[in-house]
Amino acid sequence: VVRLVESGGGSVQAGGSLRLSCTVSGNIGEAATMAWFRQAPEKEREGVAQRPFTGRTTYADSVKGRFTISRDNTKNTLYLQMNSLISEDTAIYYCAANWRGGNWSDPSQYHFWGQGTQVTVSS
Repeated sequence: VVRLVESGGGSVQAGGSLRLSCTVSGNIGEAATMAWFRQAPEKEREGVAQRPFTGRTTYADSVKGRFTISRDNTKNTLYLQMNSLISEDTAIYYCAANWRGGNWSDPSQYHFWGQGTQVTVSS
């Protein structure tokens, strides 16, 4: 059974930082591409960043220069370092794995999902 468990969410003031983690248990395959998504109230789930096993990372324009996605394959963990947070970053953040291809920010192209972690940024 594959499980993705996010942690590290919380409340922070604008300009602050948070680091999210996503720990994977079970076998998703060594070459699995992973990503972070987020969903704000009454909005669709949107891609934040994607990290292949090796190769180039991809970021949403709204987070470029502020967020950094990384992974430690020895620990089966995906990270999202979020700096210079703004109120618009408030959302539930989800970890996703096993991208099927196509549009990297399309949630339907990922096979496995975590339960999400809340990030709240106050101005």
